[in-house]
Amino acid sequence: MTVDETITIAALFQAICARIYMLRSKNLNFIQYSRALLNENKWRASRYGVDGFMIDFGKEEEVNTRALIYELLEFLDPVLDHLGSRHRVAFVHKMLEKGTGADRQLAVFEQSKSLKSVAEYIQGQFLAGI
Repeated sequence: MTVDETITIAALFQAICARIYMLRSKNLNFIQYSRALLNENKWRASRYGVDGFMIDFGKEEEVNTRALIYELLEFLDPVLDHLGSRHRVAFVHKMLEKGTGADRQLAVFEQSKSLKSVAEYIQGQFLAGI
């Protein structure tokens, strides 16, 4: 929602691509899961946010979403210095600590019961801190 959060998400995607490329160049692959399973976790993330639970397909059980996020950060660690994005990806910890943009939007809506207030909040927060 903010510029810092947007840059962090972009840095995460860049690091995911670089890490997968690194593994593929070493002839390592991942298990490919069905779109239906992936969509289940996508729905859970949309519905429950970082405080929810997602399915860890490797363990075949539900796990805390935050735990999966920390696992992702560990997975990405080998490429962060090469990309120069360690400080950007580290912002994920602040997002988890202070809540995501979605968390803050929900709080504004709960307080005001107005989508207009949420839109005004988003507009006001985007460039905050720049």
